[in-house]
Amino acid sequence: MAKSKFPGLLGFLGATFAAGAIGSAATFTSVTTWYRTLHKPAWNPPDWLFGPVWTLLYVFMAVAAWRVWRHSEARAARRTLILFGVQLALNTIWSVLFFGLRRPDLAFVEVIVFWAVLVALLVRFWHADRIATALWAPYVAWVSFASVLNGTVWWLNR
Repeated sequence: MAKSKFPGLLGFLGATFAAGAIGSAATFTSVTTWYRTLHKPAWNPPDWLFGPVWTLLYVFMAVAAWRVWRHSEARAARRTLILFGVQLALNTIWSVLFFGLRRPDLAFVEVIVFWAVLVALLVRFWHADRIATALWAPYVAWVSFASVLNGTVWWLNR
């Protein structure tokens, strides 16, 4: 029997955006102060781009997880969704490390682990649902880019 459509989707959106709100709270005080003082590469995106990109990615990741939850066998879905929760925590921790604690060095180490979890989820999603995989791929691409950017910012400001 298929799981209910919309309450589950709302749950995934709520959890995802709650993690985003915590990360945003850690980011807020440093974006307009400390972050602006850092040396950044010429290919650093403009500040205004981060909000819309992350909003879209949070929607995509919630819908991807919801699709796996709806369409997978219970045991496989449970393992995948535990990993989904781990990546949400790592997503939030990165913001706290980089912006809250102003530690690009620690954030860079953490983002490598975070990225590995995202790739593991990409593989799990591939086996569960191709649409979920397509929704997840931009997130992996963005965090791949952000990892290189994080490492570069750390290197330029050591």
